[in-house]
Amino acid sequence: MAASSSSLCHNRALSVSASSRNRHPQLTSIVRLPASTSSISSASRISFDSKKRNFAVRASAAPVMDHSTSVSSSSPVVPTLVEVDLGNRSYPIYIGSGLLNQPDLLQRHVHGKQVLVVTNTTIAPLYLDKTIWALTEGNPNVKVESVILPDGEKFKNMVGVMLSFVPWVGLGETLMKVFDKAIETRMDRRCTFVALGGGVIGDMCGYAAASYLRGVNFIQIPTTVMAQVDSSVGGKTGINHPLGKNLIGAFYQPQCVLVDTDTLNTLPDRELASGLAEVIKYGLIRDASFFEWQEKNMAALMARDQDAFAYAIKRSCENKAEVVSLDEKESGLRATLNLGHTFGHAIETGFGYGQWLHGEAVAAGTVMAVDMSYRLGWIEESLVKRVHKILQQAKLPTSPPETMTVDMFKSVMAVDKKVADGLLRLILLKGPLGSCVFTGDYDRQALEDTLRAFSKS
Repeated sequence: MAASSSSLCHNRALSVSASSRNRHPQLTSIVRLPASTSSISSASRISFDSKKRNFAVRASAAPVMDHSTSVSSSSPVVPTLVEVDLGNRSYPIYIGSGLLNQPDLLQRHVHGKQVLVVTNTTIAPLYLDKTIWALTEGNPNVKVESVILPDGEKFKNMVGVMLSFVPWVGLGETLMKVFDKAIETRMDRRCTFVALGGGVIGDMCGYAAASYLRGVNFIQIPTTVMAQVDSSVGGKTGINHPLGKNLIGAFYQPQCVLVDTDTLNTLPDRELASGLAEVIKYGLIRDASFFEWQEKNMAALMARDQDAFAYAIKRSCENKAEVVSLDEKESGLRATLNLGHTFGHAIETGFGYGQWLHGEAVAAGTVMAVDMSYRLGWIEESLVKRVHKILQQAKLPTSPPETMTVDMFKSVMAVDKKVADGLLRLILLKGPLGSCVFTGDYDRQALEDTLRAFSKS
């Protein structure tokens, strides 16, 4: 068998600072995460064995965070701040209710006088005017332009809805429309792109910002659960290709992420459930106590309980920010955040972009990854049952579409970004809850058996 790299992840303690940094004088609730292992306690150090090519994080015995979700009743609300520590490219994630009503939070991250807000036809009527107000209130020198794109995963590409028989020929404009507006309005290198929307808008706007004039500032304002807990954090940007999801893109970090939890009030139930797939993922791969909390509070999350959601978003961002701080470019540890995504991306590509929401595909993919982990003898059957139960409680699918075949899975997975030297590496659970591996060292028959159990031959 070809040599492969393996990454083991466990839940770890987060370092908490009770005092604010100078650059955030108004904020008092800060979770600061380490940019290097030199700041991690010896009980939580990363180890790397160059001979075995194993990447491991050993768990600390310290608690991760308390479950407090209370906020001050004073006005304005003081947001929770989770900081992604990347040295001189560090940035804050602001989390709270009504944050779009606090102009200073956005304006402190706009460096020039030109701003381009990228949003879609669903979000624009709801939050575009409020966002423009937040960018310009008391700051009349800032000029804001906007681009309103069609809504949906099928438009997450270079020119529009791609014709299957002629790649790159479109029926509309998507990413190019962003570039057109920036060029027409003569935006310079000090301009700021603002992504206002879900994961698709964030990915496309971020990729546009990374590409325009070889890189301009951008800000994330995620409006879906999926974007707030996952895609807006970490700097992954990109677009789809007819042959695979997110195959074209760049790592490009935002200036800040502003999570106004009030935007979830207008989120459809299906979109809300889709985002919970990523929340569940964090518990499975690295945060056992968070998964146990989810099992007890899934009904509250489905009922849109504000305290429950505030906590789930905060805890998810803490986990994501910590991983990104330690492995920005996905050399090992960060890949573990893709539990269920290899199978899930195959579902999205094979079944057709937009037919299933991303979180729905990831949920089914997670079940397949868990099934394979069990076939390999790496986890107990009880964990398989717990995963099925919590996904069902979240009203998420636990199997792929009936039209998916083994060959469809294999053809898409063959071009997955995690393939190295022709070897498909997967994120699988191994050991107790909260532990996983990123590896190409597994019995191929287990993968074959899982594919045949969940799809047609």
